[in-house]
Amino acid sequence: MSRDSASRRILLREILLLLCFCAFLFFYGLGSFGLVGADEPRYAQVAREMLARHDWITPTLGGQPWLEKPALYYWQAMLSYTIFGGSDWAARIPSAVDASLLVFAIYFFLRRFRSGFALDGALMTASSAAVIGFGRAASTDMPLAAMFGIALLAWYAWQQNARNIYLAAFYVFLGLGTLAKGPVAPFLAVSVIAIYALSKGDYTLIPRTLWIPGILLFGVVVLPWYVAVQLRNPEFFQVFIVEHNLARFGTNLYRHKEPFWYYAPIAMLSLAPWTILWGAAFIETLRLWIREKRTLLQSEGAWNVFLIIWLLVPIVFFSLSQSKLPGYILPAIPAGTLLLADYVRQRLKGDIPLRNTALLAFHSVLAALPVAPALMVTYIVQQHRMPWNIATAVSFAIATALAIGITLTLRGHLGLRGLRVTLLPVALAVAAILRIGSPALDNALSARPLNAAIGHPSLAVAIYRAPRELEYGLGFYRDAVIDRYESGQIPSSEHILIAPTGSMPAIQNLVPSRRVILVGNFAPQNLDYFWVGP
Repeated sequence: MSRDSASRRILLREILLLLCFCAFLFFYGLGSFGLVGADEPRYAQVAREMLARHDWITPTLGGQPWLEKPALYYWQAMLSYTIFGGSDWAARIPSAVDASLLVFAIYFFLRRFRSGFALDGALMTASSAAVIGFGRAASTDMPLAAMFGIALLAWYAWQQNARNIYLAAFYVFLGLGTLAKGPVAPFLAVSVIAIYALSKGDYTLIPRTLWIPGILLFGVVVLPWYVAVQLRNPEFFQVFIVEHNLARFGTNLYRHKEPFWYYAPIAMLSLAPWTILWGAAFIETLRLWIREKRTLLQSEGAWNVFLIIWLLVPIVFFSLSQSKLPGYILPAIPAGTLLLADYVRQRLKGDIPLRNTALLAFHSVLAALPVAPALMVTYIVQQHRMPWNIATAVSFAIATALAIGITLTLRGHLGLRGLRVTLLPVALAVAAILRIGSPALDNALSARPLNAAIGHPSLAVAIYRAPRELEYGLGFYRDAVIDRYESGQIPSSEHILIAPTGSMPAIQNLVPSRRVILVGNFAPQNLDYFWVGP
């Protein structure tokens, strides 16, 4: 067999393996439980309303302009709905597709520029907790992270070989990132590139990056929608730029206040199950950067410096924000897994074993530990704690066996080449959550089972003293506006009212002249639902 033929066979085998992992981690069981939180059903409903109106410009919710986010996710969801119908799992497909695009972009980048560990680097990214979680969510976080990540990979590829096709790709994907979540994409990219150029002492990098054809490409991608939505909705600049970018960053307007150090543990959790080994890679790279700054930045070690800057810029930037949510630092996570991948690649290339038994043991424990709560997720959701019984003991025994197996694999003749064994507990944990825990998660966190319980799809629905997550969830599953009693939105016609258990006296005081009948109780969320007469 010729060398080219063998290389093609390896490429095909690795692509098929990546496809299988992406299919399982991002697409499998997307509808196992309903949309959760406030953002998932809200974004899903915005896209459905845009599709119903055949309007690709103005996002709306309840028929009113909803200008918090740009249109990329909505366009992707509209396409998904067109192909698969307006279901909750179809609303999650865009993020699954974007996560897969990011994983394959990493694979082909590493294969071209950092050969020897491309498949493992892509798998590390795909299996990190944040990428799996947000890759299965109907939100704008993964579209931004994927487009931003691909843009930075393209820029570094251009910086390596000066081919303008890569610089053009940088501007196109940066434009898509701007359509995903706004000006934060170019701001973060400019910050990463500028800090890297200053660190390297190559002050020509910035003016060379400002390539006129690329800037025009960026404008072609971004400007048509931004101009059109502003012309159609004069309040867009005030709502989107001033309120949902500047005010969100500078104030606690949206009540997401967290301490400055909030993103340190979030980043650690996001990089699981690779957190321990990533920490070793991070410390080693920082040590080399401090000790050998001049020579490191003139060698292939410059890639690791670039990754540290890519990792830290979003984390530091959003740590300064007065409004913090876990998904904000998702664009930084691929840099963490890429840093670990190159750390392992360099050690394998130099045939340097990792003899730190404690480090390998900690990695193995952290990788295997999530299997135990994943197997017990039903009990945790229902009882809000980890019960101590025979099932718990069995779950921890399984996790312990996995930890021992991973440790022995990494300490054996395979060494770091056996890191793929870490994927086993990841797969088991995901499968357990989807196959065992999804009914409990559905009942506790989603409006889907409640909507099925109340039935009567033709009747209007209102809520009283219920969380906004329920309001947006019912809005999606009933494809209707949900009125709120405490805001004075009391339908004059007969309707279903949902309120916390025990709310009957308060409801009767609000509608004293109308007949109120308790129809049922939804115990998992401590809710009653009533029929309210006309």
